[in-house]
Amino acid sequence: MTTIKPIRMLTRRTVLAAGASALAAPALRAQSGPLRFIFPFAAGGAGDALARIVADEVGRALGETTLVEARPGAGGQIGTQAVINAAPDGRTFLVTPVAPIIIHPIVFPQLPYDPFKDLAPISLVTTFDFALAINPETPVKTLAELVTWMKQDSRRATYGSPGVGNLPHFFGALMADKIGVPMQHAPYRGSAPALTDLMGGQVPMVMTTTSDVTELARGGRIRVLAVSGRERSPFLPDVPTFTEAGIPIAGGAWYACYTKAGAPADMIGKVSRAIMAAMRAPAVREKVLGLSMVPTGSTPEELATIQKADHDAWTPAVRASGFKPS
Repeated sequence: MTTIKPIRMLTRRTVLAAGASALAAPALRAQSGPLRFIFPFAAGGAGDALARIVADEVGRALGETTLVEARPGAGGQIGTQAVINAAPDGRTFLVTPVAPIIIHPIVFPQLPYDPFKDLAPISLVTTFDFALAINPETPVKTLAELVTWMKQDSRRATYGSPGVGNLPHFFGALMADKIGVPMQHAPYRGSAPALTDLMGGQVPMVMTTTSDVTELARGGRIRVLAVSGRERSPFLPDVPTFTEAGIPIAGGAWYACYTKAGAPADMIGKVSRAIMAAMRAPAVREKVLGLSMVPTGSTPEELATIQKADHDAWTPAVRASGFKPS
């Protein structure tokens, strides 16, 4: 038997209520604004480009507009704090390298945040190595020649990095310890200004991410002497590792996405799934590989595990370096 349901009569009140609901949804979205992605270092480098890729892909997947903000300062602490100070509504995100999450809690006793309590993991985004670069006019071609050159004049033993208390900073300190040369650290607000000064001759060398030096090295604007991985970088296959070049050290890092602790779990899940899907998409992978990073993606739980493991692994090395923030 076919049942014919009675047609619901539309009253004036029903029509007005439906109209109000239709108008309310855009109004609420307008009030909430775009999804904000904060990159805690200077704009212009590979990390900033990665943050924009992540923002674009998440926005596309969720049907939202996005805004990327570079908030440099204090080695990434200012941008990180901006996310922690945001409302816990799952609409403000941090796309960051390791340092503000792993290293700063070890070296800054007065750090104004606890990344394990104040941030919610969303997804690992990429992994990468570090590289030591010099100006091509510097009269050395190998790492061994660089060490000799620095020993001849202590003023040459200065290296720039993307900021104080980050992994390139500590990797430089580890190198200094291994070669027995006291190297002066010159922190910058990101890779881009450090490499600009390197090319301009204002700093003798820069330790930063492989991703930030690859294109400049290919163009002959800088010379990369060594990379930090246990194996050669697929992006700079002609450059030896530090170990191959005679200094037995190795290390690597990552970029990841976080939001403020207490954000809605459903929003965290949506963004995590969007990032994982993006890092598997061929077009996105090509873009990320073009930044000299390896696309990954992860669940929030997997990122939390990686965060804890890396904190435990780097703590003894950083403390053994004797670094004290000024």
